[in-house]
Formats: sequence, structure tokens, C-alpha cells
Amino acid sequence: MFIQRMDKEKVHRREVELVVLSDVHLGTYGCHALELAHYLSSIQPKKVVLNGDIIDIWQFKKRYWPNAHMIIIKQFIQWISDEVELYYVTGNHDEMLRKFVPFEINSFSIVNKIVLDLDGKKAWFFHGDVFDVTMQHSKWLTKLGAVGYDMLIVLNRIINALSASLGREKLSLSKKIKDSVKGAVKYINNFEQTVQEIALENGYDYVVCGHIHQPCIKSYTSKLGRVVYLNSGDWVENLTALEYHKNQWSMYHYHEDDFNYTERSSGLSEEKTTKELFSELLNDFKIRSTP
Repeated sequence: MFIQRMDKEKVHRREVELVVLSDVHLGTYGCHALELAHYLSSIQPKKVVLNGDIIDIWQFKKRYWPNAHMIIIKQFIQWISDEVELYYVTGNHDEMLRKFVPFEINSFSIVNKIVLDLDGKKAWFFHGDVFDVTMQHSKWLTKLGAVGYDMLIVLNRIINALSASLGREKLSLSKKIKDSVKGAVKYINNFEQTVQEIALENGYDYVVCGHIHQPCIKSYTSKLGRVVYLNSGDWVENLTALEYHKNQWSMYHYHEDDFNYTERSSGLSEEKTTKELFSELLNDFKIRSTP
């Protein structure tokens, strides 16, 4: 129902040195692809790290791939054609891509982890599922939980739509469950502490993860030194991304009010089928590949 590439001459794009996205879960009902499309159309990054679970291969269904999900793929292709460095770090929901590691073509790479130099400091990027005990020993349970989580998000949207019609505030069922279950809170805390300690042992200044859908920027200090732990959150319930610019990290939170009506509708109004969008993507690729 939407999508046409925005005219770069008409739309102001905010320059960012590095953008980190994770846990987009394209191909699921819970993915906020349209909101992500608005955000991506507003920035002009030099480097992009897709830190896992961008495409949810676990739950991928041919019958469900909305046009808004295709525009995200098109934006990634556009960045690659513009020679933006784009690193696709594999996660558990897109672990199938690990079969292709290491893969590199032009400015695009598929990796399991990566270390980047940011103004003389070492930043370690990886998804984080390697520290998930359930993933290592009971993958079927994790996949079952993923289906339940997606259903919970859909239910949450219905409830919030009803709440909005009654003039009430939105709520997040998944957040309430996570905050109320002591095991979930303990798991998140253990995850963060483990990641930070390993980063310090390896001499990294920053460690950047996804996986647990908990956006965060915080410092951790021990006898080994100091490290900054960052988590880019997700585009299912938090709608967040990490940005690094002028030697500083910041957490981007999507707010609909940040985009006026013109910006939200410009280039996203033309109705096209997914098949048409895919054909357009292939044609664009052919044109750019022609010497």
C-alpha cells in the first residue's frame, strides 16, 4: 500500500556517522516496518551495522510480506549502492545466513561479529544469542517462545487500539511481563554483566548487542577498566536505534510527532504490490550494476 523511494533533493536527511539496528523481525506481524521506513528515510549514515534478527527467517511466511517490509530492504540496497558501509551481523532468527559467513561484496558484508575503530576506540558488535543458554540447549523452546511473543505483540496492538479509542494511554504487555517476572529480570542482568566482563577482558571500549530487546547505554567499571555497554533495542515494541556521531553515542527513540504529515506521506503514498516492488528493486540493481 505504500512506498516509493524518497527524492533526496526534497527530503532533508540528517547525517550520522554510524547507525546500529537490531531485532527488526521483518516478516512478522509485530514488526513496525512503516515506522522504521520513516526513520531510515530521515538519516544519511556513513556506516550501518544491522546487529542481528533483521529478517525473521524462523517465522517467515510467503503469505505475509507487506509492502512496508520491502521498503526496508530497498533502503538497505540503496545504501549499498551509495557505498555506505553496511555490515549484516547474524542473529538467531536469521542464523541461516551464518552459512554464508564470511561474505563480502563492495560495501556489504555478512559477519557473525565485527570490531570497528571509532575515533581511536574499539567497538565490538555481535547479536548476543551466543550467551543464551536456551538457544544452546533448547532451541525448540526458544522458537516456540518467539511465536508466542509475536502473538502477544499482535494482541497488544489490538488492546492499544481500543485504549486509544477510549482516550487512554498505551501499554506494553511484554514489558509488564518482563518487569514482573524475576527470572526475566535476572536473565537480562546476567546477560549484560557477562557481555561487559568479556568485553573488558578483550580490551574493548564499547560492546554493542541486540537480542534481548532492551535498549540501553551504560558504563561498567571493574578492576580491568571501563567499558560502555550498548543495546540497540528493537523495532517490535521499543522502536529504537543506536547512533554514533561526533564521538558520542545516543539512543534514537521513534516518535510519530517527529515526522510531520508531509514527511510521513512523501514517497510513501503510491500503492504498489510486493511483486511490483521486488521487480523495481531488481531493475534498480541491474541499472546500478551496468558499467
